[in-house]
Amino acid sequence: MFLLFLVGAALFLAYANGANDNFKGVATLFGSQVTNYRRAITWATATTMLGSIASVVLAANLVKNFSGKGLVPDPIAEGLGFHGAIALAAGITVILATRLGFPISTTHALTGALVGAGLAASGSAGEALVNFAQLRTAFLLPLLLSPLVAIGCGAILYGLLHQLPSRLGLAKAPLQEACVCVDPGAAMVTASGPDPTGAIALSVNPQPTVVIDQMARCVDRYGGQLWGIQVQPILDGVHFLSAGLVSFARGLNDTPKIVSLMLVSQGLSLQMNALIVGLAIAIGGWLNARRVAETMSQKLTSLNPGQGLSANLVTAALTIAASRWGLPVSTTHVSVGSIFGVGTVARSAHLRVFGQVLLSWVLTLPIAALLSGLIYAAMLPFPSLH
Repeated sequence: MFLLFLVGAALFLAYANGANDNFKGVATLFGSQVTNYRRAITWATATTMLGSIASVVLAANLVKNFSGKGLVPDPIAEGLGFHGAIALAAGITVILATRLGFPISTTHALTGALVGAGLAASGSAGEALVNFAQLRTAFLLPLLLSPLVAIGCGAILYGLLHQLPSRLGLAKAPLQEACVCVDPGAAMVTASGPDPTGAIALSVNPQPTVVIDQMARCVDRYGGQLWGIQVQPILDGVHFLSAGLVSFARGLNDTPKIVSLMLVSQGLSLQMNALIVGLAIAIGGWLNARRVAETMSQKLTSLNPGQGLSANLVTAALTIAASRWGLPVSTTHVSVGSIFGVGTVARSAHLRVFGQVLLSWVLTLPIAALLSGLIYAAMLPFPSLH
């Protein structure tokens, strides 16, 4: 029964992770109007699942880091209650943020939950059991530094790529002027006459439609050619690939963290655990990602395709590198940081929304720690869990 509780808590966390995180890889596709919401979330689901499967081979170090070993003594880290409390507390924290539309870090929630359960175990043992030196080195420093690095890299990369089109002789297509969008529209049939013979002449004239809208709705597109090839379709294709790469990296980075909580049960193999967790992540994103999608795609900053592509390249590179080196960075922190860095250079970032997101990040760790500590303390009367 306790084993079922652990598996259920871990899968609940995986579902919450998918709901809050899956759309982050494709937020720039939707925000820059390269594609619609349904197509974006479908692409995110497929590529995240691939990352989850690949994590078995490429991200084994993260399984070890999030098992709790090294942070608390092994006898506690191997208990069902310890892992169940972490999974349930982190899942509740993440799903609450998802319902409120805040893109928080599952990694941050897991770290807080690890600390909360460890402190509760310390209280029951009458001595300090949490290795705060390990916590600082392996968890907190990567979490704190990753958004700052992402903001800087996003700003630098977009600053460089922003100059590239003009150097290649490419110009933006005339789809907007001061956010007045002109659509050629449908043709209109007009009649003139009759002439002296009584005939009526008909003519077909295109009737353009002029739309005045918010700046975020006006899309920068490139109408030029490079080596005889239309540039914009290529940019859109690269943008899709970069979004898929970010989603792949997210699955690669997050799946092992949740799998590590299930391995203590020894009921299933590492490969099977990764597959089950990957499916739960995919389902959570497919069913419950809309509110976070709106925050990431529309409220944080206004994006055009070039800005979105720059942010995605930074996010993918940093997340894959961190996964390979076993660093528990947050895909959320990296993604939000890179988007905000690009938006800062483009002068379209919304500081108020970014401040609200930062506040949700600050609250994530103590909320998860408090919930985890309370859940673990409630399990203390059951010795079989420890």
